Amino acid sequence: MSEIRPAATVVLVRDSQSGLETLLLRRNSRLEFAGGSWVFPGGRVDEEDRHSGEGEQDAARRAAVREALEEAGLDVALDSLCYFAHWTTPEQAPKRYATWFFVSDVFSSIAVTVDGSEIVDHLWVSPGEAIQKHHDGRIELMPPTFITLEELSACRDVRAAMVMYGERKVVPMMPKVGKAQGGVCMLYPGDAGYETADAELPGSRHRFWMLKSGWRYERD
Repeated sequence: MSEIRPAATVVLVRDSQSGLETLLLRRNSRLEFAGGSWVFPGGRVDEEDRHSGEGEQDAARRAAVREALEEAGLDVALDSLCYFAHWTTPEQAPKRYATWFFVSDVFSSIAVTVDGSEIVDHLWVSPGEAIQKHHDGRIELMPPTFITLEELSACRDVRAAMVMYGERKVVPMMPKVGKAQGGVCMLYPGDAGYETADAELPGSRHRFWMLKSGWRYERD
């Protein structure tokens, strides 16, 4: 089983004339992990992020702030971060991460500067438009990014997003891969088939369909 490395991600949101927008960064296609994908700012938790006497979440918060600055040139306040999700890469993956997800709002006029190495492009986009771009094959997303965008698509503005995530209990997400015709089905805690990775079991649904015909998040 691969080593699980701690990581952090910050979902940056802003209000625009057309509604809520979020920042996506395009990873260099030559990178081994998620090369070419459009992601939220983030990366591994480094030793410099750890302070004596503090826990993993504190280190993850510092990592999220540091990565936003390194990858996008954005100075995000530590106390603005709202912790809302925790994703661990499936057991089958060659590289595995346990990632803390935070959300923070930023000023609409703030300038983004990518490093041109690990990150080669950026995009402020509405969540719904980002999902449509993925469906059209114009951008590549990872499942946690897709699901977060789908959640954000229900929010009319930044305030609604911060309230939604601030009130939600964090349930750690470690997907189990189930078989599906035309692709795979990622099963999450709360799904009837989660413990056995059996997508055919009847009952409650909390899963992500990754099919050749398209991706779809399903939750009761």
